[in-house]
Amino acid sequence: MEATNATTMKEVVQQKWGKRPLIIAGPCSAETEEQVLQTATELQKTGKVDIMRAGIWKPRTRPGSFEGIGTKGLPWLQQAKKITGMPVAVEVATAKQVEDALHFDVDVAWIGARTTVNPFSVQEIADALRGVDIPVLIKNPINPDLELWLGAVERIAKAGIKQIGLIHRGFSSYGNTEYRNAPMWHLAIEMKRRYPELMIINDPSHICGRRDILQDVAQKAIDLDFDGLIIESHIDPDNAWSDAKQQITPARLGEMLDNITWRKEDSSSEEYHAALEKLRQQINHLDDELMQILGQRMKVAEKIGQYKKDNNITILQTNRWNEILERAYAKGDKQGLSKEFITKYFDAVHMESINHQNRIMNA
Repeated sequence: MEATNATTMKEVVQQKWGKRPLIIAGPCSAETEEQVLQTATELQKTGKVDIMRAGIWKPRTRPGSFEGIGTKGLPWLQQAKKITGMPVAVEVATAKQVEDALHFDVDVAWIGARTTVNPFSVQEIADALRGVDIPVLIKNPINPDLELWLGAVERIAKAGIKQIGLIHRGFSSYGNTEYRNAPMWHLAIEMKRRYPELMIINDPSHICGRRDILQDVAQKAIDLDFDGLIIESHIDPDNAWSDAKQQITPARLGEMLDNITWRKEDSSSEEYHAALEKLRQQINHLDDELMQILGQRMKVAEKIGQYKKDNNITILQTNRWNEILERAYAKGDKQGLSKEFITKYFDAVHMESINHQNRIMNA
């Protein structure tokens, strides 16, 4: 398939942008012209990829790593688009990169996680994109800071970009985790809540950092009503010049997409809506009761705070807190509640209780 002119390709991009699920795939890095063209051809053969991605400039954490082939790789993407008819997407981090990408007819740009953390860099890109009519995707920042993600969206929107999408690629975190970047799904869900009109796609490659759990993460994203996936795919993953462990072949990508259960947000069935509404009403009543109980708990906490104040006792009682947690773990386990949830829930309740007692102490 070959687009006959720029207008035709623009129509293709518009069509793909409106498709759900949207599938973007391609190598972490463009390495050679042969690698780019062969990957593009094999991705097209799957019949499942809407847009081809490739890293041209690679922001690396430390110097000395492969930092991308640079501008000379852009004509390879042009040729891949000509051969396959697939729109192409690249990451941009500077105004010069935006200029070069546009010069070589890149159809979609994305802002990477390392760039999203820097408002100055995002603004530079926004200024370079002013007056340009292409879709722009924005990855979440490396660190779990929702305001930086929101700020990047606002800067790009103020530049006049109409088609903006989000990429959830996970967040850097300390401690042991099976992921390269912890998903922290609640942050992506919160962005979706704040910007329901924006497309949000999941990047399981950068969340996982390894190919054996890609499908599990991709399936969870689809179950959470994400609008698509961006996945790194290479003709020879083990010998890739960057991120070898997380890339898969185009053929394996096709198999993975076939094995995902694609869900929809809603159903036209009246029976479904009636049954769901009854269950939601139950949830609403239970939530109301929880709020009442929590309010009562805080009133008791305030009485405890007054007693501690009268007797010059500290607010925090470590032994008592450990006792509460151990009791909660035991009861929660019987109710099918995870230890992780119990910890987060009681941490939040405990902090609210401390705040109430602190107000009493300092009244």
